[in-house]
Order: sequence, then structure tokens, then C-alpha cells
Amino acid sequence: MGIVQKQSFTNSIILFLGFAIGGINVLFLYTKFLHEDYYGLTAFLLSTANILLPLMVFGMQYTIVKFFSSYKTKREQDQFLTSSLFMPLLVIIPLAIIGAFVYETISEWISQENIIIKPYTYLIFIVAIFMGYFEVFYAFSKVQLQSIFGNFIKEIFARVCVTFLLIAIYFKWMSNEQFIYAIVIVYGVRMLIMLFYAFSIYKPKFIFKLPANVKEIVSYSFYIILAGSASGILLDIDKFMIPQVQKIAEVAYYSVGIYIASVVAIPSRAMQQIINPLTAKELNANNLEEVDKLYKKSSITLLIGGGLLFLLINLNVNDLYTFIGKPEYAVGGMIVLMISIAELYKLALGTNGAILTNSNHYKIFFYFSIAMAISVIVLNRWLIQLIGIDGAALATLIVVLIFSTFKIIYVQQKLQLQPFTKNTLVVLSVILILFFAFYFIEFPFHPLVNIAIKSLLVTIIYILIVFKLNISEDVTTILKSYLAKVKHS
Repeated sequence: MGIVQKQSFTNSIILFLGFAIGGINVLFLYTKFLHEDYYGLTAFLLSTANILLPLMVFGMQYTIVKFFSSYKTKREQDQFLTSSLFMPLLVIIPLAIIGAFVYETISEWISQENIIIKPYTYLIFIVAIFMGYFEVFYAFSKVQLQSIFGNFIKEIFARVCVTFLLIAIYFKWMSNEQFIYAIVIVYGVRMLIMLFYAFSIYKPKFIFKLPANVKEIVSYSFYIILAGSASGILLDIDKFMIPQVQKIAEVAYYSVGIYIASVVAIPSRAMQQIINPLTAKELNANNLEEVDKLYKKSSITLLIGGGLLFLLINLNVNDLYTFIGKPEYAVGGMIVLMISIAELYKLALGTNGAILTNSNHYKIFFYFSIAMAISVIVLNRWLIQLIGIDGAALATLIVVLIFSTFKIIYVQQKLQLQPFTKNTLVVLSVILILFFAFYFIEFPFHPLVNIAIKSLLVTIIYILIVFKLNISEDVTTILKSYLAKVKHS
């Protein structure tokens, strides 16, 4: 896993840096500089665009990863990539024409409870296109096993731009309303940067002829569009549905909790940039032994990394909210716990999603995703009305636990592959013991001092246990390498 380790490590650093910048934005700048209604509006527009993203580009960001390595000649690859660039227009153009005729009806519907949404409804469509084509160009670089620059642009560029925009609001260089339009421009520029980079490492010769396996591509893309949209619904439907029954400021409070919890997913997001195309390559070669190795190694490695982040977040969340100094946002404590549990369980699945989407069983991913989307919509509708924004987090947790288990069972039955080893139980035991050992300990100092003390203690104990028990060969190798550098420095 040399290339996986190298790019995953670099991507992890990028993600941590991106999340740190995003954390400053979300926890401090957004909450203090931008009116909470416009913060909620921003989260609503971006989340809704993310739901539409797979449809806008015909699922091509996934199709490229699955099929590119199956083509053996450059002409075939160029033919395929040309199609992947222009096929989304078959969706975008008709949707734009239809949207122009029914725009008023759509904007009236989604702004019934919060009229502030109505003037900005059309921006959802534009941002979805920008997001979609960014992912298509990013897929161009992924299949060349070059994921680092795209990850940098995705995770850091937009967040740095948002930082400057929020500072501009503070100094009254722009208004809350202008901020919304500026965000759209940022996503457009991000897409163009990715386009130029993708073509710099591999520029296909445009061949306007459909690939020989076009029926297979269209079939796969159709299922992935629906599955991807369903997955987007699972991630972002809560931010879409909350304004339908609650004031839009509640989206801002919920978004802060979600952002804090999503830090747990950093190891997965870093590793998947490179491990997904590798999984697709091994599946195309029918090398199930290597797929199994990637499956197990990714599971235990992600669980170790995510487990430490889970502890650091949930053991410090009260001090973090105290430091933010906005009592109205502190309602998100339980949201953080529930979503971080869901993220931790998804980490334990390792490459399960990559196996499902890139194998001959990809259609089941569609059915799982649709079932998950329907379930989370129904549960959101009930639980948000019952217990408010905590209900949205609970709905996500329930759906993730149930359907992730089904995915594990399905891959086991169809491919005789499963991600767990005896060390999985060891890691989970360590996480639980440390969680309950430190959860009730409260230091009487400044919140930042409390966070620093508890984080240092937990990190040292956790890493020592993982290292001494040699739970993961990859993690142990990284730790030994780091210790060797420290000794020689």
C-alpha cells in the first residue's frame, strides 16, 4: 500500500488543514460576522446543490473511475473521456429549459416557511453544475493516480476564499446578500482551476464518437445518478428539510454540530481519493485477493484514525462550545455525538462502498442508496417535528447503522469478503474505555487549556496502546518512521 500510504498521508494533512480553516470559519467567523439567517441560507443552498450534483453531471465522476482503467489504448481512453465531458449536457440543457418555465413554482415551494430563500433559488442549479464538473475533472486526475492537488483545491481553496469573504463582511466591504453571490463565484473558479490542472496531467484528444460499451456506461451512470443523489440526500437532506418545519437559523446551529462531527471522517476522505481507483483497477483485473487486503487494511487503519478523532471531539465538545461563546449554537452537543458515531461506523466499512460501486454488483448500491434516502426522509419528517434538530441527527444515525450493516453482509455473501479482524474489537474496546474514562472529567481552567490537557492525555495513551499492541501494520510502520525521524533530529 505504498502509493496509498503516501497520498493518503498527504491528503490527510490537506484535509486537517482544510478542516482547521473551515473550523475557524464555521465556529467563529460565520457565527460572529454573518447573520445566522444568511449562514443558514448558505448551508441550505450548498446542501441542496450537493443533492443535485450527481444528476447534473450524469454520474460521470464515478463512471470515469470505474471504466477508465478497463480501456487499454489511448484512443479508447480519449474517446471515453470526451464522452464523459459532454454527456452531462444531455441532462443540464433540458433541465435548464424546464427550470425556466417552472422556476416560480419551485421557488415558492421551497421558500414557504422562510421567504429569504426565494430570490436565491436559481443559484442552487448553478452551484450544482460547478460542483459537478469539478468532480468530473477531479476524477480525470484520480485515474492518473494524482489526487493531491485536486484534494487541495477541494478542501482548502474554497475555505480560504470564504475566510476572506467573511472578513470582508466584518469590514463592511460587502453585504450579507453579496456574500451569497460571492460564494457561487468561488465554486465557479474552483471548477476552472481543476479543469486546467486535469488537462495539464492528461489532456485527451477530443474524439466525438461514443465508446463501444456505451450501453454499459449509460446503464452504470443511470444507476449511479440515482444512487449518488440518494447518497447526497442522506448527507444533506436534513439541511434541506429543517427550514421546511423550523426557522432557517436552526440550519446554522445544526451545521456547526455537523461540521464538528464530520472531522471524524477525515481519514476516510483522505484515503478514498486514491484507494477507490485502486479498488476499481483490482476489480477490473478480477484480483479479489488484493481487493480483500485493501478492504481489511483500510478498515482497521481508518478505524484507528477515526477513533482518535472521535475521542478528541466528543471529550472536548462542551469546552469547545463554551469557547465559541454563542449559547444558541451549544444545542449541538448531542448532534456531534450521534453523527460522529455514524461516521466512525462508516470508517469501519473500509472500501465497502468502492467495492460495491466498482464491481458487477453496482446495482445493489443503487437500491441501498434509494432505501437509505427514503428512510432518512421519513425519519427526518417525524423526528425533526418530534425533537427538533436532534431528530435530524438521530435519523442519520439510525439509517447509517442499519444499512451499513446490510452492506457488509451483502459483500460477504456475494464476494466472500469482509473488513473485520480480531483487531477491530481491540480498537473498539480501546475507544470505549477511553471515552468513559475521560467523559466525566472536567478541568476547571480556560476552555482552550482544558481542551489541550485532555487532548494531550488521550492522544498519548491512545497512540501508545495502538503502537504496543501492533493493531495495524501500516499504522505501526508510520509511527516507527516518525519516531526514527524524531530520534535523528
